[in-house]
Parts: sequence; C-alpha cells; structure tokens
Amino acid sequence: MTAVAETPADSTPVPEGHVRLVIDGTTVDAPKGELIIRTCERIGIIIPRFCDHPLLDPAGACRQCLVEVEMGGRPMPKPQASCTITVADGMVVKTQHSSPVAAKAQAGMMELLLINHPLDCPVCDKGGECPLQNQSMTSGRADSRFTEAKRAFPKPLPISTQVLLDRERCVLCQRCTRFSSQIAGDEFIELLERGSNQQVGVAADQPFQSYFSGNTIQICPVGALTSAAYRFRSRPFDLMSTPGVCEHCASGCAQRTDWRRGTVQRRLAAPDPEVNEEWSCDKGRFAFGYLTDDARITRPQVRGADGALHEASWTDALRAAADGLLAARGAGVGVLPGGRLTLEDAYAWSAFARVALHTNDIDARARVHSAEELEFLAAHVVGTSPETGGVTYAELETAPTVVCVGFEPEEESPIVFLRLRKAARAGTRVLHVAAWASPAVVKTGGHLVPAVPGAEVAALSVLDLPAGTVVLVGERAAAVPGLLSAVSALGARVAWIPRRAGERGAVEAGALPTLLPGGRAVADAGARTALEAAWRLEPGTLPGTPGRSTDEILAAALSGELGGLVVGGVELDDLPDPGLARRAVAAAGFVVSLELRRSEVTALADVVLPVAPDANRDGSYLDWEGRPRPFRTTLDGSGALPDCRVLDTLAVEMDTDLFTQTPAAAGGELRRLGVAVTATAAPTTTAATVRTPGSGQAVLATWRLLLDDGALQSGEPALAGTRRAAVARTSARTAARLGLVDGELLAVASEHGGTTLPLEVADVVDDVVWVPTGSATTGVLGVGHGSLVTVTGGRRSSTVTGGSR
Repeated sequence: MTAVAETPADSTPVPEGHVRLVIDGTTVDAPKGELIIRTCERIGIIIPRFCDHPLLDPAGACRQCLVEVEMGGRPMPKPQASCTITVADGMVVKTQHSSPVAAKAQAGMMELLLINHPLDCPVCDKGGECPLQNQSMTSGRADSRFTEAKRAFPKPLPISTQVLLDRERCVLCQRCTRFSSQIAGDEFIELLERGSNQQVGVAADQPFQSYFSGNTIQICPVGALTSAAYRFRSRPFDLMSTPGVCEHCASGCAQRTDWRRGTVQRRLAAPDPEVNEEWSCDKGRFAFGYLTDDARITRPQVRGADGALHEASWTDALRAAADGLLAARGAGVGVLPGGRLTLEDAYAWSAFARVALHTNDIDARARVHSAEELEFLAAHVVGTSPETGGVTYAELETAPTVVCVGFEPEEESPIVFLRLRKAARAGTRVLHVAAWASPAVVKTGGHLVPAVPGAEVAALSVLDLPAGTVVLVGERAAAVPGLLSAVSALGARVAWIPRRAGERGAVEAGALPTLLPGGRAVADAGARTALEAAWRLEPGTLPGTPGRSTDEILAAALSGELGGLVVGGVELDDLPDPGLARRAVAAAGFVVSLELRRSEVTALADVVLPVAPDANRDGSYLDWEGRPRPFRTTLDGSGALPDCRVLDTLAVEMDTDLFTQTPAAAGGELRRLGVAVTATAAPTTTAATVRTPGSGQAVLATWRLLLDDGALQSGEPALAGTRRAAVARTSARTAARLGLVDGELLAVASEHGGTTLPLEVADVVDDVVWVPTGSATTGVLGVGHGSLVTVTGGRRSSTVTGGSR
C-alpha cells in the first residue's frame, strides 16, 4: 500500500451540509451523502466505470471504479468502489491518476471483464461509442493472459421484439435490471443463474413488455443489448447527429436524431435534467418509420373533372385551393388543424382562419372536448410556464400529494409517469381518480380513488388534500361534465396534460374558437383591436363572436351551414363521433387537406397539400409545463414545406398576407403579440352527470394506449410487437351481473359503433367496462369516457388475453 498524503491545512469554514476531503491532493468541499465518484466528476477527475449511472441506485457490481481511501489517518485494507462510498469529513481519496494501487486494481478488473468478452468490435453496434473499448485502452493490458476458450451463447436472444441480447458481451453491470425495477417499474428483465453461469434474461412465460425498454439499450455500456430496428444498420462514426424534440406527446423529451445519407437511422434520449432527465419512451425512440412510409404524401394533389385526385404543381394546387376557399368563404369555412402542430404552425393556422377566412370557426381539439374545457384552459393554462410560476416536472417530485384526474400517465405522458414513480419512491403520495387500478396506479404506489366515469366529481369532493398538492388533469376530463369545475374548486395547483405534442401550443397560438393568438379572448374588443393593428387589418375586421367547436364545425358542414373545411393531420377515428366526421367531410362543399400522409380525409379532399414532418423543418413545441422545446431541421433538401409556409403562400393567393413564410417568422410574430396574463376567475360551474347502467349495460371507461395503430407508428414492426394486448376489462361482480365469463369475447357497442375484445376480469369499479380507445381495438365505439354502452358475451376467445401490465 502506498503512502497517502495528509490533509493539507485549510482555515476556511466548511459550508453547512458539506464535508471536506482530499482527492488526488486537491482539497474539496462536497455535500454530505455524495458518492466519491460524483465528487471526482465535479472536479474533473473521471474514474472508469460500467455499473454506475447517476440516475440509478449504486450497485458496486463491476468494481471498475476502485480507488484508495484513507479515513482517520488509516488507509482502508483494500481499494474501494467509489460508486458505493459516500464522502466523509477528513477522507483522503487517491484515484488511478495518483495511486499505482488503484491503477493496478482497475487494470485487474478490466482483465477479468475481458476474459469472456468477445473481440467482435467490428460487427458490434456499440463499436465506436463503447465505454468498454475506451476504458480497455486506458485501464487495460496491451495483451491477454487468457488462453482458454471464451464462453459463447447462441445469439441474439430476443428479450422482446425490440430488444435483442448478446449474452457473451454482458459484463453483468446490472444497469438494465436496475433501470427496469427502479425507474420503469417493469421487473421483467433480471439476473438468472449464479456464479459463472449468471446472465441477464427474462422469465420463460413473461416477455419483456415495457414502454421504456429502449433505455436499457442506450445505457448498456458494452453492446450486450441492441435494437432490432437498428441492429447492423450503421456504424456510430458514420452517423450525423442533430438535437431534436419528440413529436409524439406533450412530455417534451429532448432527443438526438442520428442519420446517414438522408435517412434517419435511430433516435436516442438526450439529457435534459429539467424535463426527461436521460430517458425516453419507446414510442419516442423508435416511432420514426413514418418518415419513409409508403403513405407519405410528397406532391400536391387536385381533384379533377373525373372525380379522382391527380398530382399537380404547387402553383396549380395553391391556386385551386384559393379559388375554392374564396368561393366557400361567403357561407363560412371551418378549420380543423389537429393537435400535432408546432407552436409556429399552430399560430399560422390561427392567423389563416381569422385573416384569410374571416372566421373564428377553428378548433385544434381532434378529440373529446367541451365548452367547459375552453373556460378551464383560459383560467388555468393560458400563459402558464416555469417562468410564470406554473407547475413543473421538478415540482412533481417535491409535492406531498399528486392527484391524477382523467389522466393515465404511463399511456398519455410516459415521462410524467417516470417522474411520478420517482416521486412515489421518495415519499410523494400519488392518487389516481379512476375506475381501474391500471399498471400506472400499481407502479406509482397503488393509491386508487375508485370512481365510476361521471362520478369523479364526488370522489374529488371527499379528498383531504394537504397544502402543496398538485392536480394533473388529462384531456379526458373534458368528457365528464362538471369535472373541470370541480378541479378548479379544489384550490390546488393545477397542470393540464394533453396527449398530443401540439395541444399546449395551440392554446397559446389561439387555434381554438374562443381564444386569439397570445391567449386573448375572442370576445375581448381591446384584444381584437390590438391584434388588428399587429396584423395590419382594418378596424373591425376580426369577428367578435366565438367560433364553433370541432363537433359544431362538423355538424355545420354536414347540414350545409358551412361552405367548406380546411383540415390538418386529423385522423377521423380520433374524433368524438367518427361517423359524423366522415359524413361531414364528405358533405362539405370544398375541402382542403394539409397532410403528412394519406388518410381518410385525403380520399375526400378536393385539394391535398403535403406538409413537412419534424425531421424536415424547424419549429418548437410547448410541453405540458408551457416550456418551449425548440428543434432544428434534421434532413434538409427534402422539398417538404412546413404548415406555416404553405398557409402563408395560400393566403397570398387569397390576396392577404400572414407573414409566416418561415417558422422563425411565425414564431417572431407570435412573440411580438405577447401572451395574456392568466385569468384568475374560475370557470363557470357545470353540473356533474352520473349515468346509471340498465340491464345489459355498463359505463364506459377508456383511454388510448401509448402503442397502437396510430398513424405515426407505421413502419415499425418491432415496436408494434411490444404493444399491450387490447382487452376489455370489468369486475367479477359486473361480469356476474351481465352473465360474462373471463376470457370470452366481449361485444361492447354504442349507437355509433362497437368493438369485440377478449374479456379480462380485473380490479375495475363495479358497473364499468374498460376498453382501449382508438385504433388498437377491432372497431370504433364512437362515444367517449363516461358513456353508457351495451355489453354482451359471446363465444370463447382463442386469443390469450394480455395481463394487467
């Protein structure tokens, strides 16, 4: 053991809550409880490691981070793992940079790890960005003393359809197993066997079903876990990387997009401590196949005299769209932008409706909605952000209680779910007002406040909530009359978390029938006057009557009250009444569709104008906090145009100007308009409605699964293989009342449609049947959460029903 230097004298006081120690001869003040390896990082000393990760609990599994430690003037008898020992006052630490003993210990551990590790770097997906490669150069030997045959396994072992395991590469660091149990709460992957036979695997009867499995690939330090979608597609050093933001939900995750030869090869989670930390859900990580899908629309199309759509030049298509909209404008044109727009594009849609079409009939809510919701958004959402005191991710971790209302976090905002799990592990009580103890309920502490859909108001009224409580409200709350009013009456801090990435920005951009850009009310004459001046319009140009909602726009189009529709990327099955939507679009006099890929609207449109995906445009989203999430173009030169450019050019054809030629211009215009101060008045109280099921009926509880047949998940078969099974769930008592048998095919029907799914008897509130919303089901119900549906049993299902996970 080499001699350890004594602590040098330092007369400065130690800050409160800190200790003073010496690392490689440098005196350091560190917070109490900090790990030695973290303190070293802060002062620029990097210690090699494999098992250590700052967001995982210490394991001390790989032993690569060994250092010399002295306490009380006496050295510890052997080198210590710096990832498991916390700093102490008077401690002296010597790393490999100053201690031959530590350097020798690290070299010995590296030699041990390489005994069975294959020398397959040229074909390994991790080659070129592998910590084992790097650290074998710094801490390993130049030659090997191991002459026996290396251990080998059949490869790859499919952990799931998305994650593949090369067992011989594994160094048993336990990062993957710790992430699964600690962070995601999906304890499917674990260490099997013992001793030299120990290996990572899954239970034979339990596949690795997790919405976060891709994170295990990214944090694996040796390339043992690889992606089925990316495997052997490219070398890391052949890739170009562009920072980006996920487009799939309102979480606002930072990402890194890696591309080569004009094609996106993979996406990785990018670190952002204030938002997604270092994690991403599998949908955000893997669902980018739509960029090259056959359904992509790349050329404008115009419906000809023969009734068919034909490709046309941009000039001809824009002229045809302008002529048709000018002709329809007298009767009125409804605008349905959808909830996937960037903030800048949503502003362009809002301006196009008011300036070019002279209407407030614009609604970005392609989902269940209500007038009560519009009031709630004006009171609790407009203008909120971290800078203005809004609820943040960090606050979820410090709140004594978090209540989820009309919100299923794991399915609708996965990164919020991870924060809630982290908060629950630290002592936060997470309550779920819901009809079913879903996996998210179980994995965030199991605190279910049972409520039949429609009875959530009564359930909230009896809660005793401490000061500092945060209420997270999902878009599904709009389906329950009185629920948003009841949330407002709680007096707690409230955050609204919609499902789509563009919903939050649509509020600020005024892509709603009662709000103007900047969040100002349509009915506010002063706001209209200021906006007319900013838009260089004649006074009195902007209509002062609030516009129609999505449902009302479609009903008006069906009845002939509107002369046309302008539709964004809206899937008709997502709308509250898909049957009404189809009839309305078909009946509309003139339809212009701005679309990324073919849809039902394409087949009914008179003019189709292709728009750019995020990979081909600049822009920004507002996440659920109201935090701006800007991104830049990843792949340029595609020829695709952002919505704001298409709408600006279309407006010019209609003899007006939006000044939204680029996302930067659109964003600048919106910033110049400012944002209204958040309203202080509560929404108008709406009476709650609880429906009582009759014979053969049940109350519907529903939400959309994260992974289903959604349009932006196309072209990803490996991701599709990790979906949760689409089943119907009801309680044992309800099943007995309705004469249902666990495992049989259950028919759930409404006046607008139906679906047939295998039945699973589960922990569901009585008189309720739960089915997933959207395209993962075998049909469309056409009614939403809280509706009465008819339930009948049928023949025995041959399909294995999915578990509660």
